[in-house]
Amino acid sequence: MTKHNGSRRDICAEFSPNLAEASALKEKLLEVAGLSELFRVLADETRTKIIYLLSEQELCVCDLAELLEMSMPAISHHLRLLRTMRLVRYRRAGKQVFYTLDDHHIVNLIRQAQEHYAEER
Repeated sequence: MTKHNGSRRDICAEFSPNLAEASALKEKLLEVAGLSELFRVLADETRTKIIYLLSEQELCVCDLAELLEMSMPAISHHLRLLRTMRLVRYRRAGKQVFYTLDDHHIVNLIRQAQEHYAEER
């Protein structure tokens, strides 16, 4: 074992990228900063189902609660997080609130995950 980066000990005998390459690779990490938060939100199956349903059509909280067999407060909690992540948006029509997707890129992500999951079977 050799020492790298001062006091840190690594398993590798040598560091493959040179200093310039290592710096460039570290800068590339900025491109994925924050993505784990998006995947954390999608990791919840209920939120993924909500997004999938909203990709099909605009729905109100009552409709989502009925389709997912959940309480309206539980659905509202999930929708609040999805709004915070700018994945869904809403519009009011009297006392009802209707939700729709705010970012259709997310559906592509879900569909690609479906394809990947189907390949594993």
